[in-house]
Amino acid sequence: MSCHLNGACELRADLERRFASAQPDDVQIRDVSCLGRCDHAPAISINDQIFTDVTAVHAEQLARSAMRGDDIHEPHPAQARIVCKADPYGEDEKYGVVRKLVQSKNWGGVLAQLKAAELKGLGGAGFPTSVKWELVRKQPDPVKYIVCNADESEPGTIKDRFILTNLPHLVVEGMIIAGLVTGAKRGILYIRHEYHLQEEILGEEIRRCYRSGLLGKKILGSDFDCDLEVFVSPGGYICGEESALIEALEGHRAEPRNKPPFPGQIGLWQKPTVINNVETFINVPQILARGSEWFVAQGTGGSHGLKFVGVSGQVERPGIFEVAMGVPVREVIFDHAGGVRGGRQLKAFAPSGPSSGYLPASMVDVRLDFKALAEAGSMLGSGAIVVCDDTTCMLDMALNAVRFYRNESCGKCVPCRVGSQKVADLLARWTQGGLTESQYRADLGLLDELSQALSLTSICGLGQILPAPIQSVLKHFRTEIDAHVLKGQCPSGICFTAASRAGEAQRVGIRP
Repeated sequence: MSCHLNGACELRADLERRFASAQPDDVQIRDVSCLGRCDHAPAISINDQIFTDVTAVHAEQLARSAMRGDDIHEPHPAQARIVCKADPYGEDEKYGVVRKLVQSKNWGGVLAQLKAAELKGLGGAGFPTSVKWELVRKQPDPVKYIVCNADESEPGTIKDRFILTNLPHLVVEGMIIAGLVTGAKRGILYIRHEYHLQEEILGEEIRRCYRSGLLGKKILGSDFDCDLEVFVSPGGYICGEESALIEALEGHRAEPRNKPPFPGQIGLWQKPTVINNVETFINVPQILARGSEWFVAQGTGGSHGLKFVGVSGQVERPGIFEVAMGVPVREVIFDHAGGVRGGRQLKAFAPSGPSSGYLPASMVDVRLDFKALAEAGSMLGSGAIVVCDDTTCMLDMALNAVRFYRNESCGKCVPCRVGSQKVADLLARWTQGGLTESQYRADLGLLDELSQALSLTSICGLGQILPAPIQSVLKHFRTEIDAHVLKGQCPSGICFTAASRAGEAQRVGIRP
C-alpha cells in the first residue's frame, strides 16, 4: 500500500524501460509482496537484498552492479537504540522481572497482574493474554512451547521491526516469563525473512542471555530450564496466521489448520503452545516491573497501556511512534507524523493496513482503541496507519489491497482461492468503466455474495477480511466508484491511463 502510494508503479515502469534491451537471463523485473519497509517507500528487493527510498537511477545502478557479479548488500547504518517509555529498565540492569520471578515462583501473581492490566494480543486479534497463558499452564502435558510471532507481513505493518531493533531484551524477557509461568522449556522466535538486521540483533541478545545464565539449563541457578532460538520464516503473508506459522515450524507448507483445537491445547508438534505477538511480549515485563495500575494509567479514554504505531503512506514523517492507547488518529497523523505530505488534504486512512479497510478524513478523530475502531466499522489490528491524500483513487487502493490478498492466498480453501481472484477481476473491470447500470447492479450483487461467502467460509483471517477494503470504499466513497463504472471517469485521474491499462507485471509468489 505504502509503496503504491509513493510511486512504485511508476518506478517499475521506468525500470522496465531502462532494461528493455536486457536478456531475461540477466535481469527480470517483477512485483513483490510487502517488504516491511513502509516508512521508507518505495522499497525494492534485488537478489534478496532490500533497498529503500529508491529512485529509478539508484535502482538501475544497483541492478547493473549485480549483473556484473558485484556483491550488493542492503545498508545497515549504525545508529543508537531509541529510548522508549515502554522500557522499564533504562540504564538499570535488565531482566529484573525474571530474576525476581525465579526466586518468588509467583506464577499466579503474574497471571493476576496481566488480567488486571487487561493485556490483549497486539498482533491483531486482541485475545486476552492472561486467558491464553492460563489455558496452557493448566494443560497436563509436560512438553509445552512458547512462540513469538514476529512475521508481520501486512502492508503498512512495521512496528515489530522497530521493537525488535530497540527493545530486543523485553521481547526475550517476555518469552522467558511466559515459559516460567506456563511450564514451557523451549521458546521459538519466528521472524520474517526480510528482517536480516533484526535477526542479527536478536541472535546477539539471546547469546548474551546464555552467557549470563538467563537461558539454558538451571537458569540463574534455579531448577528451571529455558531455551530460545530464532526461526526465519520461509516467507509469505499467510505465515503470520498462527496455525500456518506452526505448520511452517514443523517443516510443512504454510497453510492454516482448521480450528478447534486451538494452539493452547494442540499446537506445535501437537503440544500446548503459547503464541503471542512481539508487542504483547514486551508489555509483560512492563506490567510486572511497574504494576498493572501504572500500565492502565498510560492509556487514555478508558484504554490501557502504550501502543507502537507505524504510520506510512502520504505523510511528512513516516515512521513508528510510541503513543498512549486510545489517542485520536488525528493526533498520530498530524502531531507525530507531521500531517499530510506537501500540505495536501487528508482523504482517507487505513487504521491497520488493508484488513481494516479505509475510513474517510471525517472520521480521523476516532480513537486508537479496540472498541472505538470496531464501532467505526474498522479494527485496531496491528496499528498500521496508512495515509491517503486527496489525489488518491480509492477504487485503485481497494484493488491494490485485494490483489495483495489474492497473491498471498495459500490456496487451501476454495472460497479464498477462487473468491479472491473473482473479486480482483471484478474490481479491475470497474477501473476500466463502460458498464451499464444493470451490469453494475449485477456486479454489486455478486460482490455481496462473494463477500459473504469469503467471510463465513474461509478457513483463516486472510479470506475473511479480503472484502474489507472494497466494502469500506463502497460505504464511504461510493460516488467515486459510480464515476468509474457508469461515466468512465476517475476523479483522481489515476485510472483510464495507458499505464493502468497495461495490466499487472509478473508476480513473485503463489498465484491461485
